[in-house]
Amino acid sequence: MALFRFPSEPQSRPLIRTPNLYLRAPSVDDYSAWAVLRMESRAFLTPWEPSWSEDDLTRNSFRLRTKRAAREISTDEAYSLFVFDSQTEALLGGLTLGLIRRGVAQACTLGYWMGQRHARKGHMTEAVRGALRFAFSELALHRVEAACLPNNEPSRRLLERVGFVHEGLARGYLKINGVWADHLLYAALSNDRLPGPTT
Repeated sequence: MALFRFPSEPQSRPLIRTPNLYLRAPSVDDYSAWAVLRMESRAFLTPWEPSWSEDDLTRNSFRLRTKRAAREISTDEAYSLFVFDSQTEALLGGLTLGLIRRGVAQACTLGYWMGQRHARKGHMTEAVRGALRFAFSELALHRVEAACLPNNEPSRRLLERVGFVHEGLARGYLKINGVWADHLLYAALSNDRLPGPTT
């Protein structure tokens, strides 16, 4: 079982800290920063994400997201977190440890996104490393899975850099930008020797 349980709102408490970042559940107070970052990054993110709904960036839609995130954390179903710069407090992107399966699986699925202006700076690599430590130590999971489009070279390099192992190809795995797309499947295990950050 997970060590963290939040009977009310978990938003004020970072769940993951790394040397330069912290990750916590979204709060309704994050709406403006989130909406601006998502809107200005829309063209950058569209090729890699499911199609956005018409009300995707509305305040009400965001409020429902925060409530769902809090509920899923409290029930150990998923940990949908925002990634912040520890020094500037700027919202950089988001990361989810989702579809948590307990019992004989002890596994979850990793997903992430980064705002365009913060991309290619190593932030998500650091965030994923922190998320893996959290998944294996605090959540006591054995396996973290991830998938990416074959042509998403930055994501492939990120996963391999932090220690994920390529395990195969899933045909028509996710509907991305309105099209069912093949994905490369990756996984990291709790007993893998994961590489540390390079200096």
